[in-house]
Amino acid sequence: MDKITNQQLELLIGRAVDGDKKSLETVIMSVQDLIFNLSLRMLGTFADAEDASQDIIVKVITHLSSFRKESAFSTWVYRIAVNHLKDYKKHMFANSPLSLEFYGDDIENAQIRDIPDLTQNVEKSILEEELKMSCTNVLLQCLDSESRCIFILGTMFKLDSRIAGDILGLTPEAYRKRLSRICSKVADFLDHYCGEFGRGTCRCRDRLNYAIKNHRLDPGRLQYTAANEISEQTMFHVKDAMEDIDDLSMKFSFCKSYGSPEKMKQFIREFLDSASFSVVKES
Repeated sequence: MDKITNQQLELLIGRAVDGDKKSLETVIMSVQDLIFNLSLRMLGTFADAEDASQDIIVKVITHLSSFRKESAFSTWVYRIAVNHLKDYKKHMFANSPLSLEFYGDDIENAQIRDIPDLTQNVEKSILEEELKMSCTNVLLQCLDSESRCIFILGTMFKLDSRIAGDILGLTPEAYRKRLSRICSKVADFLDHYCGEFGRGTCRCRDRLNYAIKNHRLDPGRLQYTAANEISEQTMFHVKDAMEDIDDLSMKFSFCKSYGSPEKMKQFIREFLDSASFSVVKES
C-alpha cells in the first residue's frame, strides 16, 4: 500500500477509534508487515508467525484507543508486539530451545553423505535458497528471546538505539553495547561455520538431502521461496535519527522482509467484519 504520513495516520486512528471501519482497516494494514516480519524472526516458522501476528493484531485493535501519540504509532506497535513475542510459549522452539553450541555441533558432525536423493526433482538452486533462509532464521532461535529481539530490531529493522532502547526498557547506550556484542557473537559463528555468509565449510547444497531427511526442509512446501519479498522502503519504519549503531549490523543480509501472507490479510478483514467497534472505543 502507499506510504502513509504520520499526520494522515493520526487522522485515520482518530476515525478508527470513532468507529470508522475503513480507517481501522487502513491503520492495521499499514503495520501488518512489520508485525509479521518481527514475529517470523522471533519465532522461526511461518505458521507460528501467522498465529502470533493475529494475536498481536487483535491487541493493537482492542487497545487502539489507548494510543496517546506520545511516540510514533509504529513504536507503540513494536512495543505491543515485542512484549507479546518475548513471552510467547506456543511456538515450535518454546519447549526445545536451541544453542549456538548445538547448532555448531550439528554442522560439524552431521552425517550428510550416503543419503539418497530426496529433492523430488525440485531445482536444487531453489532448495538451496530455501534452506539458507530457513537455516539463518533458525539460527536466531539459538539466542535468548531478549538477545534475539535486540538483534532483530538492530539488524533487520535498523531502529535508532533511542527508539529500540525505549521499546525494550534499556538506555540507548546499554542497547548499543548489547547489540554490538550479539552481532559479534552471530558474526563469529557464521564466519566459523557457514560457507554462505562466512569462511566455514558448511554449504547448503551439500546438506539438502540431510535437511529433507530430518524434516528441516520440505520440497513440496517452500515457504520462503513462495513468500513475496518486499523492500525495506515498503516496511513501516521509525527512525528519528540516522545512526550507524555498529558496522557489524550491516553484515546480515539474510534478514530479508516478507509481505504478510494472504491468510493474515483475510483474518484482518474477517475480524473487522465480526468485531464490534465498541471494543475499540471502550478499551
